[in-house]
Amino acid sequence: QVQLVESGGGFVQPGGSLGLSCAASGNIFNVFIMGWYRQVSGTERELVATISSGGTTEYADSVKGRFTISRNYAKKTVSLQMNSLKPEDTAVYFCNFRQRRNVLAKYTDYWGRGTQVTVAP
Repeated sequence: QVQLVESGGGFVQPGGSLGLSCAASGNIFNVFIMGWYRQVSGTERELVATISSGGTTEYADSVKGRFTISRNYAKKTVSLQMNSLKPEDTAVYFCNFRQRRNVLAKYTDYWGRGTQVTVAP
């Protein structure tokens, strides 16, 4: 099992910045992917950004150039710096951790409890 503890989020005006952090602990393998997804009530959860244990990143088109994901491999933490925030970024943001024992195994996903980000005047 892997436990995730999220921090950050809150309220900010359009154009402002917020940061999110997530720390993973438990039975963690050497190769994993950490990231952030977001969900607006009544819609599907969508990818925001991910980063692999090797440092490979992936971003949703809607956040490219505004959000930056980073990770500390030794501490098993992932952070998301969100700049130039827009009202449409308002959502509950969930930390995600996925790993598999080997290349032949399926990935197992773990989720944080979620943290609210609200962007409004």
